Amino acid sequence: MSHRLVVVGAGYAGLSAAKLLARKLRRDNVTITLVNASDRFVERVRLHQLAAGQRLVTLPLRQRLAGTSVRLVVARVTAIDATARSVSLDVAPGAIGYDTLVYAAGSRAWFDGVPGAAEHAYTVADLEQATRLRRRVAEMAPGDTVAVVGAGLTGLETASELAASHPELRVRLVTGADDVGSGLVPRARTHVRRTLDRLGVSVHPGTVVAAVRQDGLDTLDGTSFAADAVVWTTGFRAPELARAAGFATDENGRMLVDATLRSVSHPEVYAVGDAAAGICVGGAPSRMSCQAALPMGRGVAEVVAARLSGREPGPVRIGYVFTNISLGRRDGVVQFTRPDDRPHGFALTGRVAAAHKEAVVRSTVGFGAWGASGTYEQDS
Repeated sequence: MSHRLVVVGAGYAGLSAAKLLARKLRRDNVTITLVNASDRFVERVRLHQLAAGQRLVTLPLRQRLAGTSVRLVVARVTAIDATARSVSLDVAPGAIGYDTLVYAAGSRAWFDGVPGAAEHAYTVADLEQATRLRRRVAEMAPGDTVAVVGAGLTGLETASELAASHPELRVRLVTGADDVGSGLVPRARTHVRRTLDRLGVSVHPGTVVAAVRQDGLDTLDGTSFAADAVVWTTGFRAPELARAAGFATDENGRMLVDATLRSVSHPEVYAVGDAAAGICVGGAPSRMSCQAALPMGRGVAEVVAARLSGREPGPVRIGYVFTNISLGRRDGVVQFTRPDDRPHGFALTGRVAAAHKEAVVRSTVGFGAWGASGTYEQDS
């Protein structure tokens, strides 16, 4: 019988793993199935652009998998049975069995248990939510307010993109941190703050949100902010699939893995991307990011191919090179880092940084190979 290799999730990590596995395992006794809820690849790092009203390219998964032996199943995974070694689906065939599972289920918006956040706030964590925010922004009138909660990378990019694309709106950036741009060198942090000022984004540091209302938000110190839309960008959390299946996970639902990305509790299972608690250079847990997902996807393909060939692989190296932050389409910051994610003194700012990030983002999906199936709209 063929060895059944199933990859759950076709994000940056899952798609790269499936494609490389197909290249490395050109044999009749291995079948590779990629399960994803959508038939298109979603550039998650661009969803703040979509929310701001820009049109993104269409990236069909079947086109991306053309010429490979990977079988694509468009379905939502509802459960994993670790004992029976099967993945349950919400559509026919209902379930798929596996001998080796690569778990690349990604992550979801994390509302921190804040009352009203899940009910009333918008997010840019997935295509459906970013599209929902896009529709809301399109309905807003000049002078209406968007409050973005969280000043990490997603919050900075979302607030900047909304302000640059919709100067008629008032954009607030609310954060519990003392300042924006933590983790950046002083010059880069100053540039972020000056750019937010130029775009008209009002920054509210040291402000912890206690509740979200349909018409705004309340803070721990008793202050209330009126808002026509609240966007929640405080962080991400892995889905509950791995924990519910009995796999060893951390407090954020990410699967615990060894240096080869293999589950510490189930040796036939591997995890990559945001759903995996990988260990990066220096020993810290991997950061949820495209920059970690891609080497994990490539690495797990090397590992699985080696083990199926009877060889013992070495550890997968997860290191960092830079942190990219877009501040609208024509501005940004690139903070160069050491492999353990600590910042170097060198950083790019302005249009050069924006161009650098655009080039990097396009390279992550092999942009030139997709053909002219859509366009990126730029700010005028």
